[in-house]
Amino acid sequence: MTRLTVVLGERRYDVVRPWGQLPEGLLLSGVSHVAVDSADRLYIYQRSDPPIVILDRDGHYVGARGQGLLADAHGMYIDGADRLFVIDRDRHQLHVLDGSGVVALTLGDPEHPHLQAPFNHPADVAVARNGDFYVADGYGNSRVHRFSPDGTLLSSWGNPGRGPGEFTTPHGVWEDARGRILVADRENDRVQVFAQSGEFIAQWPTKVIGPATFWVDSNDNVYVPEHNGGIFSVLTLDGELLARWGGSERTRKCHSVAGDSEGNVYFVQPVAGEGSVGRRIVKYVRKV
Repeated sequence: MTRLTVVLGERRYDVVRPWGQLPEGLLLSGVSHVAVDSADRLYIYQRSDPPIVILDRDGHYVGARGQGLLADAHGMYIDGADRLFVIDRDRHQLHVLDGSGVVALTLGDPEHPHLQAPFNHPADVAVARNGDFYVADGYGNSRVHRFSPDGTLLSSWGNPGRGPGEFTTPHGVWEDARGRILVADRENDRVQVFAQSGEFIAQWPTKVIGPATFWVDSNDNVYVPEHNGGIFSVLTLDGELLARWGGSERTRKCHSVAGDSEGNVYFVQPVAGEGSVGRRIVKYVRKV
């Protein structure tokens, strides 16, 4: 285990890597995404079996979800009721699991992608405060879809391109405290901001190199792993840069970020030389 200290503005962290203790015989492989529930348990979404591994805040193994259900792990979100929204990218599906892991809702046609309609290799999902949820349908399509809480498609927006409201791999999505929808337009190296209806509002002024996903803390600081740039950035809700670190093989192709109630932050980082198969969990432990 390696420890070092990172200073981000007024925040200081002990960096712990690798982090987490798994049962004998259980290995992480192809980790794609992380999310934290109301008990500060970390859910790890991986392209292996079991697809969802759960650790407590101290890194101890708690359990697993999704065995036999999920094939190609990608985006994941945990809502206020601890329901788990997961994207199965290559099966073109979204599943909603309740707190015990029972499937409550499934959307999408397995093995049957749809052009500019749900879904074609979707990338990420986020739940708004009113219960609507948004899917970044980003690998085969260039769309964002908005669904009602019961899974009814309400609207979609976006087309291929580089103009306002256009996308090249919309890879991450999030609703901010102002009720706006943030979209990580990965291959256009930018974040675009929309109204919930899909109306374009703004493009963030700070260039981000291949933004992957978002996590927003209780102070409205937005954490963005820059997948193609090997950098982590922290920005305001207006896209102004607060802090940035990384720039090595340890941080290139980072795919996800999540934080807990104590201000600790978890990143999905690669192991040098192992590509996406070697991604691991690194914990930034907030120092008082």
